[in-house]
Amino acid sequence: MELREDGTGKCIILSAPSGAGKTTIVRHLLGSGLGLAFSVSATTRPPRANERDGHDYHFRSEAQFKAHVLAGDLVEWEEVYPGRFYGTLRSEVDRIWAEGHHAIFDIDVIGGLRLKEIYKERALAIFVAPPSMEALEERLRSRGTETESTLRTRLDKARQEWSHAPSFDHVLVNDDLQRACEEAVQLVNRFLA
Repeated sequence: MELREDGTGKCIILSAPSGAGKTTIVRHLLGSGLGLAFSVSATTRPPRANERDGHDYHFRSEAQFKAHVLAGDLVEWEEVYPGRFYGTLRSEVDRIWAEGHHAIFDIDVIGGLRLKEIYKERALAIFVAPPSMEALEERLRSRGTETESTLRTRLDKARQEWSHAPSFDHVLVNDDLQRACEEAVQLVNRFLA
């Protein structure tokens, strides 16, 4: 990936187990006047009822996604769940930097670590942690989007993802959403200064 010649493009990476609150914190950061623009990920998972292609995700078939992989169109990608691929399109980062913004990513844990490895000091990687596994399970159940099987899969994955938290620049515990959002703004503000 080519970096902006003027050196101003940076990356803010938020990763977390599903249900930890990272998407809410990302939305808060986007509205905080920090010059951030959202990097829309590509995925093979079907859209949820309220999601729009190109806004929430770039929804792709598995064949389309694999074609992106072969063409080198992705900065990073991973099969997060069996048959469910997620990745970052190079064109998204290029677009954001060309518009003079910093890219913010709402991304899975392994993808976040890969982005940090690629962008190094130009990236701030924040791991958003729920206060406990019990709280995470309660949040996932309250969504009403999980079967018992998918809930178990997400919780098993969350335990594994949590083990990567020390590899991030900062661990942000989301035990109080307002405080977590304020702390995220302070972290990002310091990094961009």
